[in-house]
Amino acid sequence: MKILLVLLVFLCFFFCGLQHRASEDEELSQSNQQETFLIKECLNNKYTHNACKKVFCHPWQRCVGGSCICKLPYQCPRNVTWVCSTNGRTFQNYCQLKAYECQHPHEKFLSKAKCTPSEKFEVSLDYADSESEGLIQVKLVNHTEKLFICNSKWSMNEANVVCRHLGFKTGAEHHKKTFEVPESALTSSQCLRTTCSGLETSLAECTLSKRSNINSNEDFASVVCHKEYRECLSTEFRCVNNKCIPLHETCNGINDCGDLSDEICCKACKGNSFHCNSDVCIPTKYLCNRELDCLAGEDESQARCEGEQKPKPKVQGHSHSKASIQEQKEDTSTSSMNEEQHVQNSNIDEERKTLKTLLPQLKCGVTNHPVTRRKRIIGGNTATKGEFPWQVAIREGSGTVNCGGIYIGGCWILTAAHCVRKSRVNQYRIWTGILDTIVYNQEIDTFRLNQVIIHENYNASNYLNDIALLEMKSNDKGKPCTLAYSIPACVPWSEYLFRSGHQCKVSGWGLADGYTKQFVLRWGNINLFPNCSDIYKERFFDEMECAGTFDGSIDSCKGDSGGPLVCMDSNNRAYVWGIVSWGENCGVQGFPGVYTKVARYFDWISRHVGRSVISLYNV
Repeated sequence: MKILLVLLVFLCFFFCGLQHRASEDEELSQSNQQETFLIKECLNNKYTHNACKKVFCHPWQRCVGGSCICKLPYQCPRNVTWVCSTNGRTFQNYCQLKAYECQHPHEKFLSKAKCTPSEKFEVSLDYADSESEGLIQVKLVNHTEKLFICNSKWSMNEANVVCRHLGFKTGAEHHKKTFEVPESALTSSQCLRTTCSGLETSLAECTLSKRSNINSNEDFASVVCHKEYRECLSTEFRCVNNKCIPLHETCNGINDCGDLSDEICCKACKGNSFHCNSDVCIPTKYLCNRELDCLAGEDESQARCEGEQKPKPKVQGHSHSKASIQEQKEDTSTSSMNEEQHVQNSNIDEERKTLKTLLPQLKCGVTNHPVTRRKRIIGGNTATKGEFPWQVAIREGSGTVNCGGIYIGGCWILTAAHCVRKSRVNQYRIWTGILDTIVYNQEIDTFRLNQVIIHENYNASNYLNDIALLEMKSNDKGKPCTLAYSIPACVPWSEYLFRSGHQCKVSGWGLADGYTKQFVLRWGNINLFPNCSDIYKERFFDEMECAGTFDGSIDSCKGDSGGPLVCMDSNNRAYVWGIVSWGENCGVQGFPGVYTKVARYFDWISRHVGRSVISLYNV
């Protein structure tokens, strides 16, 4: 009998263990599957909402060294839309208050308009034993009653803001938990529906509206705020701010981490979200909302947003999740039953958008010339007037054109370091508005140079840091350079603007088929190549980009050096993505041309020419 009992216990442990191991393996398999959405090399950079290589900075920030840093209040636009802070201080606009908050974190946004003594906005957590969790109650400015926040449309975006508002810097741990609430708590048939982007520091910055016909405690939102560091499980993702969130909640367009680090390194997106070319996931509601969220503007492209009505977006990655479909059904059913009345800051998003329009922006990379889509420089096409208004020719003395260059604004030309020498500064001439190098055209302007700036770490043996700046002398003494027929190309500030496979354009006066000399500007469409280090081994560096065609039919060649490789964003704005540098002969299959990756040198360029000359957006 004892032997039989021992045997039964052993079998129980064995099979239970197998079942437990099977569930563990299944859980691990699911977590590994979710992890395929994340780009590990990108995660190593620890990008957050303050990484301007990945996302745009706010109007009260500027991009320096790849990070969004706070401006001083006086650097904000000077429009007057009075706002009040929690400490009773009045600011001229929302931007000034947020810039001041960067230095004084307790000085948060309270309301629009000038401050009055009676204003107060309160948030509290109730019906739980801990001060870090509970149902959320809010007392609005100039109101006496407290209202619960509605459970409808409640997500980690809003939960993180509530917790930050209450002093929990890393936001929320969970956005749903059940609490016992006495029936006496239902003193009102209304609750506050809340909509936040997830990056606000105060709940007062979110849109709040009253919703009627509340029937039970289940209609109220709850939260558990994040308090302390813990080890993450194998099925969890560690945020940059050290929070742990479920892996399946990454890359879904919701800022679960609170610092956006779960949405910023995604190969694809899940649920009701859109995948930007820069591998950032944004909510589909951000599409066509008159505000750029993707670096290359694909969320606001004319093709996507043309027409009077906002088109229904096509979601990349997985299809809509059950939760998002249920959410949409809920919206449809409740909109007719429950009237909503905006009660606080329903237009704070509009205020932020208005501030962005008041920031200085450059006119670069945009021409009146129609965008060409011809598939067929070696194997290229002849350029027409105004097609490449940023292209310049560099001539030395009375000789012919040996290199090209790119006009980037002011008096500045970008070119390859191997094209120029500091000692010959007086011999160089810059030709702008030029197509034919041997036929005179009255639209051609000629400029002498003030200086040649070659990158201090340029290596002539391997073409590393093959980049130089040329400052032209103004033809009108004491006045800025005037280039009547030239438009600057935009200078990219992020290497994530364009990715492998993107089609770009290279132009120049280099050798054509049969290595014959060309005197007319030619161009060709080529694609950005992946894994160029596999092709060129130790000769290829991170500061380089390679591009071409798989059959080698279109390529840059001798004489194109220093010229532009331009990539167009979703709104046909041209960025100088590369500078023609070197290659394995010309037009050889399997050996694309190699270019200096300009985005790697944004800070170097701005240090010499001035940030205002090349800063397209608020960078």
